[in-house]
Amino acid sequence: MDKLNNPKLRIEQYIGMKVKRKRVEQGLKIIDVARIAGLSQGMVSKIENAQVSTSLDTLGRLCDALGLTLATLFGDYDRPEGGAQLTRAGEGMEVVRQGTEKGHRYELLSYHRGKRKSYEPFLVTMDDASEVFPTFSHAGQEFLYILEGRIVYRHGNHLYEMGPGDSLSFEAEIPHGPEELIEVPIKMLSVINYDESVD
Repeated sequence: MDKLNNPKLRIEQYIGMKVKRKRVEQGLKIIDVARIAGLSQGMVSKIENAQVSTSLDTLGRLCDALGLTLATLFGDYDRPEGGAQLTRAGEGMEVVRQGTEKGHRYELLSYHRGKRKSYEPFLVTMDDASEVFPTFSHAGQEFLYILEGRIVYRHGNHLYEMGPGDSLSFEAEIPHGPEELIEVPIKMLSVINYDESVD
C-alpha cells in the first residue's frame, strides 16, 4: 500500500530497473555485464536490486557495457506527475439520460475530462423491466461494447444482433437504440465521442 501512496521510485530503484531491463533485453547474464564493465558480479547485482548508491563512474562503465547512454538511462525519470481518474466497479455517477424513463440505467464512468467535454463513457444496464427505445439521436459518434446479455440494436434502417464481446460504432445523429432485449440483464459500455466541444 505504501507504493500506492508514494509511487515515485527512488533513484536507486529507477537505475536498477532500467539497467536490468536493458541487460535482459540483450540476453546477457550479470556475470557477462560485470566482466565487460570491469565490475564485480556482486556490485552489478546490488545495483540492479537497488541495494547500493553507485558512483557516476561506476554507472558510466555499466552503461557503456550495456550500450546505454546516461541521457537515455535518465530520459524519463522526471516524467510528469500525471493523475488519472480511477472509477471503481459500481461507483460510477448515476445520471439521467434520454432512456432513463424507459428503465435504462446510466452510470457515467468518467467525469473529469479536461477543459473540453470531448467524450462520455457510460455503463448502460437494462433488465426485464426496461423498454426498447430505438430512437436516440444526439451529436457525435458512439461506440457500444456488449458486456453481458443479448440485444438487437437498431441504427437507422439496420438491425444488429449482439452478444458479449460484440461492438458497434456509428454516427449518433442517426436514430439508434435497442430494438429487442433478447437476454437480460444487458450491460453495455457506451462511449460517445464529440467532434467539437459540447457543454
